[in-house]
Amino acid sequence: MTSSNDPGASPQPAAVTIIVPGYDVAPYAQEAIDSLRAQTRSDWIAILVDDASTDATGAVFAAAAASDPRFRVVRHVERRGLGAARNTGLDLVGTPLVGFLDADDRLTPTALARLVGTLEQSGSDVAVGAYVRLRPDGMGAYVAGTVQPWVAASTDPARLGTTLAAHPEVSGNIVAWSKISRIDLWHRAGLRFPEGKLYEDQLVAQLLYTRARALDVIPDVVVEWRERADGSSITQQKDHVGVLVDYLEAMAGGIGVLEAAGQSAAVRARVHLIAAMDLPPLVRIAQDHPDDAYRRALGAFARDLWARTGSAAVEGDGGSVALSDVARLW
Repeated sequence: MTSSNDPGASPQPAAVTIIVPGYDVAPYAQEAIDSLRAQTRSDWIAILVDDASTDATGAVFAAAAASDPRFRVVRHVERRGLGAARNTGLDLVGTPLVGFLDADDRLTPTALARLVGTLEQSGSDVAVGAYVRLRPDGMGAYVAGTVQPWVAASTDPARLGTTLAAHPEVSGNIVAWSKISRIDLWHRAGLRFPEGKLYEDQLVAQLLYTRARALDVIPDVVVEWRERADGSSITQQKDHVGVLVDYLEAMAGGIGVLEAAGQSAAVRARVHLIAAMDLPPLVRIAQDHPDDAYRRALGAFARDLWARTGSAAVEGDGGSVALSDVARLW
């Protein structure tokens, strides 16, 4: 691993460090960097972690650091994955607060002002905001969508100084990049991202919620999350058996964290959301999938959820699914 700058030095006192990992995201990385520069709040540092990209990602990162001292660049000599890239950034944080932005996504202009300002007002450990998808418009550009119901349920209305027990629906916000948190929470709880796994942020999100002394939620859209036109995003590859296995493992692991913390209401909220939103599209893929291992993995996961909760059919934007039916089918 090589570093172009010392992340401990800053031309101005910074309140928050944003960790920006990227691998072969040259077509999108400039938008992520520009979204940081456009923030209405300027007291931030960004650690750009190039995970051994083979395209021009490293050059985009280097140009940002050369033109703005708030950017720091770190490069992995060998590709290590998103979890490891985020951990590399965490090891270099010297500010009271930390957040994440994937290098193919972008922050809304007031994201840091709202999230950091909320924590300064409340004294909570974690602030959680809403997010929307950026979808291709078919003409080479991307258009931001609306806040989806499950996102709104986790962040609307605003709540300051709440807890997971008081607001279990926040457990549905499982992405790393819609939050700002106190770095001492990470140190106090010994938190790290799992390495060598996909969907590594699901487990960490539940650990943050269960370890936080208090948390805030705000309905503001803070991130626009890109669904790539070429289908190369991990979330667009759930028909691959290996991706499915990591996906199911991450969801089960997150539920396990909630159970271990005695957060029964959050467990119910999380299982309900998974059954409503995650399982229906997976079931549709499984019905025609050429590899029976896909159906077996999905059936085992449904049996585990059913055994935990005894949940019946639930309705959601993705359709409806009965855990018992999936469990018995495969």
